[in-house]
Amino acid sequence: MTAIPAGTPLPAKELSPGQRALRRLIRRKGAMVGLAMVIFFVVMAVFAPWLSPHDPLATSWSAIRKPPSDLYLLGTDELGRDVLSRVIWGARASLLAGVVSVCISLAIGVPIGMAAGYLGKWVDALISRITDAMLACPFLILAIAFAAFLGPSLTNAMIAIGISATPIFIRLTRAQVLSVKVEDYVEAARAVGNPHLRIAFRHILPNIFAPLLVQATLAIAAAVIAEASLSFLGLGQQPPAPSWGSMLNTAKNYVDHAPWMAIWPGLSIFLLVLSFNLLGDGLRDALDPRHR
Repeated sequence: MTAIPAGTPLPAKELSPGQRALRRLIRRKGAMVGLAMVIFFVVMAVFAPWLSPHDPLATSWSAIRKPPSDLYLLGTDELGRDVLSRVIWGARASLLAGVVSVCISLAIGVPIGMAAGYLGKWVDALISRITDAMLACPFLILAIAFAAFLGPSLTNAMIAIGISATPIFIRLTRAQVLSVKVEDYVEAARAVGNPHLRIAFRHILPNIFAPLLVQATLAIAAAVIAEASLSFLGLGQQPPAPSWGSMLNTAKNYVDHAPWMAIWPGLSIFLLVLSFNLLGDGLRDALDPRHR
């Protein structure tokens, strides 16, 4: 056993890829600001019953369109309901729509995209043509069409947004699988007789997880805007349940006399979308294996 001379520095401990990605993410101030804002909105949505100072559905004819005051910090709406309480509870609808709709897109798009990229041939051609046809229609227009077909409700809006965002994940997954399936470790797994499902889900899927995570984070921001748009059009969360989009729909009639009705839900949408975009950009840089 060879003794280590005194004063010789010990070799640095090798960091795992996940630890290196986390360190790169922490160094990005924009991503940390986005993460802090996302956590803020999540806490606000989860603890809405304890954080809201008033019942978001309670009306008061003596407090109609009152400006911000000590009793109503952000003012009241056309029915005397507290705007702050409705903004806090509206965070639930926006976050729920964003997360659930993206989960629907991932659940549908990733398996289909993997099938197209891994199997190739006529399967790839068929899936690609259907995906191209769906991508030819703008995302929001497609979401409005599905929501109108399914009927106005938050659940149907989430399904409509999830289906409309699915082609993006199909195309991304297919492209990633096409580049990964020719790698040496996939060829080795195939050579030793691994079944196709094991190769796809054990060797390919973990290595395309990073771009899917980045795209999912950015897609949540788009889904929040889509949910607000559907609620604004009356196809999402139905009154009197609070939703930022429906609050803006009502506030447009009172912008001159009660601007606070539009400012706070609009600012909430802006900040939530901005936070997910900042976090998504930071994740993209942190998870890029070519980053130095």
